[in-house]
Amino acid sequence: MQRRTFLTTVLAAAAARTSPGQSDTSWGGPVLDTHLHLRGNADACYTHMQGCGVTHAVLLTGAADEERAKAEMERRPSRFVRSVRTDPALPDAEKVLRDALKAGAVSIGEMKFHLALDSPEMRRVYAVAAEMGVPVMMHIQTFPHFEGEQPYNTGYPQFDKVLRAHPRTTFIGHGDLFWAHISADVPTDRGYPGGPIKPGGLTDKLLSDFPNLYGDMSANSGNNALSRDTGYSREFIVRHKDKLIFGSDCSCADGHGAGVSQNNNPEAARLSGKCVARETLGVLKSLTTPEVFRRITWENGVKLFKVPA
Repeated sequence: MQRRTFLTTVLAAAAARTSPGQSDTSWGGPVLDTHLHLRGNADACYTHMQGCGVTHAVLLTGAADEERAKAEMERRPSRFVRSVRTDPALPDAEKVLRDALKAGAVSIGEMKFHLALDSPEMRRVYAVAAEMGVPVMMHIQTFPHFEGEQPYNTGYPQFDKVLRAHPRTTFIGHGDLFWAHISADVPTDRGYPGGPIKPGGLTDKLLSDFPNLYGDMSANSGNNALSRDTGYSREFIVRHKDKLIFGSDCSCADGHGAGVSQNNNPEAARLSGKCVARETLGVLKSLTTPEVFRRITWENGVKLFKVPA
């Protein structure tokens, strides 16, 4: 059986095993959250998932927290897979990533470090991702959320050169600047532009031109890109329906907006007190057909992320 067919079968079987009372029908079928940060409390990730109607998730995990992620996966069989990340500037970064991937991690990321996208450190990460056959998720941001914050993964206007240089690496774009570039008009004085989208945006073009680039629609940045100009978003989603994946990147406690949401990011106040996952799923639902909604919230993630046998 081919690898992709096998993974699809495994995840479909996992979805079918969802027990009664769990959130398997909130959105008409299973939902894979590809951007759920591992939390300190063992039950906190699953509590958030149940609250917002997510059934499965990729736990974004630092290398130092691998054992905690494994324990959570054992507590909730078939619900989670995990990623790995480490500072690419560390001398043993390649070994750390490679060892974690050999031990069951299914992706690299979220990579959120103060480096250029085409830096030697990041190029070594891309090489490991290609070698191991896993995607690498990038947080691309230049405008600070708070005073003194430094940019992450700079050089996005020249990212096409990176994509060309690493055709065997699968990249997942995410973050403020990545989604601001859904429009050809990108202001420099804010992270989340509002108003009508001007056709010809860099992100739109790169998703069209490069088969090795995907878009993670998580966080306020993804939600903002979807909701600021819904007429344009409908066309954008149809155009890239095979290249978009759902993620939450939500910090609320219960999947309904309780606790701290959009912490340390005053520009994202429009989603304060709300669950980002629930809000984004709702926007996607309103803008797409059931078939496209399932593709973005389930099928595309199945193709990108592995499930251990």
